[in-house]
Amino acid sequence: MWLGAHIGIADGLPGAPATGRRIGCEAIQIFSKSPQMWAGPPIAPDAAEGFRAAVRSEGLKATAVHHGYLVNLASPKKAMLARSRKTFVDEIRRAEMLGVDALIFHPGAHLDSGREEGIRVLAESLNTTFAETAGGTVRVLLENSAGQGTSIGSSFVDLAEVLGQLDDPSRAGVTIDTCHLFASGVDIRTPELYGATMDRLDRELGCDNVRAFHLNDAKADLGSHLDRHENIGKGLIGAEGFRPLLNDPRWSSTPGYLETPLTDDDYAAYAADLATLRSLLPGAEPAARPRRKAPRAAGSPNT
Repeated sequence: MWLGAHIGIADGLPGAPATGRRIGCEAIQIFSKSPQMWAGPPIAPDAAEGFRAAVRSEGLKATAVHHGYLVNLASPKKAMLARSRKTFVDEIRRAEMLGVDALIFHPGAHLDSGREEGIRVLAESLNTTFAETAGGTVRVLLENSAGQGTSIGSSFVDLAEVLGQLDDPSRAGVTIDTCHLFASGVDIRTPELYGATMDRLDRELGCDNVRAFHLNDAKADLGSHLDRHENIGKGLIGAEGFRPLLNDPRWSSTPGYLETPLTDDDYAAYAADLATLRSLLPGAEPAARPRRKAPRAAGSPNT
């Protein structure tokens, strides 16, 4: 697996690849604008080219943009749905400008319209978006949910049904978040449990549709439906729970992005988490862990 993390862009888009490399990333995920805004300022052409050049010069193996938190492409409310679709088209165009591999997004919530209707509206939203961005190369990746409220996508079947209703499924795929997986009730903490989960994933969704991972430990219990990220080895999945995933040859060329809590000490928590993950690989030395607990920082997604 290509290990990486979500990197902030407060100091500018062109600096993010070098920041990622400095802490040991082989891949990076970014926001292209504030995740709390419907529309962000346009990306300057020189900033976009600077980012693309930095990705090349730093030798990053994968890149992604994470979409904002306001969009709900499954909403039954017409005004919200129209605004979400417009914003999502803009997100894709921004991602295309940056030359990233993927746009990772939350499938949304049906808001009591029902699971099947929510999936239908979500697929329709994606089909509309693809029509408006014809010729695009950025792949949109549905992120599995923790199963909170009326959210869509907590099961492999949900995700497969969305992909099955797309006019051009080659433009879409899936990101698996380990914290969300655990919170939805799927246990991967032993080789046996992990193997059974991957067998079910392949049967119900298809391993080929998984294009990225979010590597997050979990603060909340198995099946809690609570989306609470924790640093690797400090949560209920535990460091050993990541070993089978990291050593699975199916994911050798798949990016895995950290979205774990940060401190105010310049990504030191990410560097420690990356070291912990690499210590699980064959022949690696065990990683030392910082003693203090890391609170969530605004620059790190926790959803």
